[in-house]
Amino acid sequence: MKVTVNESIAEIAADEWNALAGDDYPFLRHEFLLAAEQSGSVTPDAGWHPRHLSIRDGTSGRRSKLRAAMPLYLKDHSWGEFVFDWAWAQAYEQAGLDYYPKLVSAVPFTPAPSRRLLLADKNDREGAIGLIDAAITLAEQANCSSFHLLFPEPGELDLLREAGLHIRKDCQFHWHNDGYASFDEFLATFSSAKRKKSRRDRRRVAEAGIRFRRISGGDLTPDTWDTVYRLISMTFMRRGSLPYFSLDFFNTISRSLPGKILVIMAEQEDTPIAAAVFFVGDDVLYGRYWGSDAHYDALHFETCYYQGIDYCIENGLRLFEPGTQGEHKVSRGFVPVETWSAHWLKQPEFFSAIGNYLDEERRHIDRYMSAVDSRSPYKSRDST
Repeated sequence: MKVTVNESIAEIAADEWNALAGDDYPFLRHEFLLAAEQSGSVTPDAGWHPRHLSIRDGTSGRRSKLRAAMPLYLKDHSWGEFVFDWAWAQAYEQAGLDYYPKLVSAVPFTPAPSRRLLLADKNDREGAIGLIDAAITLAEQANCSSFHLLFPEPGELDLLREAGLHIRKDCQFHWHNDGYASFDEFLATFSSAKRKKSRRDRRRVAEAGIRFRRISGGDLTPDTWDTVYRLISMTFMRRGSLPYFSLDFFNTISRSLPGKILVIMAEQEDTPIAAAVFFVGDDVLYGRYWGSDAHYDALHFETCYYQGIDYCIENGLRLFEPGTQGEHKVSRGFVPVETWSAHWLKQPEFFSAIGNYLDEERRHIDRYMSAVDSRSPYKSRDST
């Protein structure tokens, strides 16, 4: 096999990459990763150095078909990953060692599980192991402290374990569509008290005269994005930061992937007051960014969660992933779901210590998920 380290996704042909990435997960698309780089959001200046792996059969002469690939970045920090290793970095610093740079396989700023080992043949075990080995080799050659593969699919975990990586467990809160015909039918599965609370949330927004518009694809004009970006920037700035992706990124992605992006705009007296940005997979809705110009009672729940659930029911999507964290999602019908990451550290003593830490952390996550699940609003439901 011939392994190539690509310093931009543009070095790999879009049709070749997308043939491996598929169409069901919008964030793995070549168009998404290219927009992230070319918009200035994911660049060496921002601490993200693209190092995407591609594997072809080692033949001479005519270029051979792309066999395997991995999104990969050399990183100068741990921002934008949503798998937190700040304590590991601090431990390295206290030992007089450098934790950065490190090597990370992930989609920047996107904590949504999907394949990380992209294969032309899903049963190509040799190609998958080749990707993992190539990433670890690159980490050693680039003097990185570690290699991290974030938010893989569960089906990839066995290979990652066999390759010697430690597996880390965490959880998110997802909504599952059980074939609901309407939002009312969904709410009918709640206990009486929780059902009344959700209806009260929605009523407060409606009584405030707030209405909603769905805007997607080519209907997302530069003027619309100016408004949306202003709103989400306000919310980011209240938290002391700026949006992860630039305005140019959103303008680009709505042109290159028009069927994969959705904005839900909240308006009061025809004036936009809040917006939520979603991405749409084949049968999954992904909530990403939200912003408002002021605080409105229950508007965040309505715009980011209830409107998304409405969209999934109306369009027959099986799953809604609204992003990381947030126990407040549980009372709105979201349930805890396992997420994963895999880690290799070059220093043997740290690698061993991290393994012990992750064993204990996994038990804590199990207890946490059980405790949160016990507060589910559902009258009764099968485990998902």
